[in-house]
Amino acid sequence: VPMVESGGGSVQAGESLRLSCATSGGWSFAGHNMAWYRQAAGGRCELVSSISNGDADSVKGRFTTSQNNAKNSVWLQMNNLKPEDTAVYYCAAEGWLGDDCPKYWGQGIQVNVSS
Repeated sequence: VPMVESGGGSVQAGESLRLSCATSGGWSFAGHNMAWYRQAAGGRCELVSSISNGDADSVKGRFTTSQNNAKNSVWLQMNNLKPEDTAVYYCAAEGWLGDDCPKYWGQGIQVNVSS
């Protein structure tokens, strides 16, 4: 089931964004550890932050994932953004290992960080 991400956009380096994720219908976050992935142009699908495994080294101390099953929502708080954080961001259940973020995840949300 594709997720619906929101909250992306274009910011300057050092600024913050908060991404939100909700289901498109019928699927519950309860019982799933959710995560945020990103894929930059020409890059691989990268696990950025997850509920059970924490944050990637590249974002540690700057990004935080939170999940509220009662609200069926997941958030990614991104602080002190850097140009290398520019990518399409997706929320999905933990465990994806493929080189590309799969199309069935939906369109994701674009984050652009300029220096």
